[in-house]
Amino acid sequence: MTTAPERTADLYPTRGTSEVITPRLDPVVWSEPGASGPIQPSELRDFDRDGFLTVEQLISPDEVVTYRAELERLIADPQIRADERSIIEPKSQDVRSVFEVHKISEVFAELVHDPRVVGRARQILGSDVYVHQSRINVKPGFGASGFYWHSDFETWHAEDGLPNMRTVSVSIALTENYDTNGGLMIMPGSHRTFLGCAGATPKDNYKQSLKMQDAGTPSDEALTNLAERHGIKLFTGKAGSATWFDCNCMHGSGDNITPYPRSNVFIVFNSVENAAVEPFAAPIRRPEFIGARDFTPVK
Repeated sequence: MTTAPERTADLYPTRGTSEVITPRLDPVVWSEPGASGPIQPSELRDFDRDGFLTVEQLISPDEVVTYRAELERLIADPQIRADERSIIEPKSQDVRSVFEVHKISEVFAELVHDPRVVGRARQILGSDVYVHQSRINVKPGFGASGFYWHSDFETWHAEDGLPNMRTVSVSIALTENYDTNGGLMIMPGSHRTFLGCAGATPKDNYKQSLKMQDAGTPSDEALTNLAERHGIKLFTGKAGSATWFDCNCMHGSGDNITPYPRSNVFIVFNSVENAAVEPFAAPIRRPEFIGARDFTPVK
């Protein structure tokens, strides 16, 4: 484990009295042109332009069976449900998410170390990486709630202290993503603009925000402007497919009112050269199971 570095200049102000728009000051792809890795040069160019990359089959059907069985085992475990790392759906009282899953489960720990996964993260971020956050998301049918529009980096910068946009997420589908069961939506190209949200961060905001957002929520006007400029892409795909996306993409998902569940494993990789400092716009850090303070590189 390494210690947190000194606080750096705040390049992306947020959580003030009004919304603030800041052009992106960081690269999107940090590796040198021609750097080796599982992502093809044309795919990296698309990622740089759009802020996301889809992989039709990152893991095999047999692996999907293994990971889904592990997900079901975890959410059925009373000890896991009672753990603070589990987030409960407000209405149904079902498990919505389980955080720090790579430390809870050896099965998901192996996935984090898989070259198909961590290799892409290293290639995008141009360095060794550590896991800033991991979780399984469970979105059962018949009423599981969505997640409103937001930029992950806005929260990770404000509440976890990530200085720069050198963080990438992967969402690996463990059930089929239809166009009707509350899939991920992204505004392509929105990663080039940082939207600093209005309003101070309450203490222990994470307890509320992981169930229903408030602080860090963009205004309707700002979202309308971004949508009109960039459009909205809805991601569908078979179980085993994956979506990689930049930390500053404006994204969200709708409720799932179909009979068909939508579950995934979500891993956030941060560059070891972008280790978290003290929060830029929050009174205290979030717990380490949400925003890691162990900067040990994934090997």
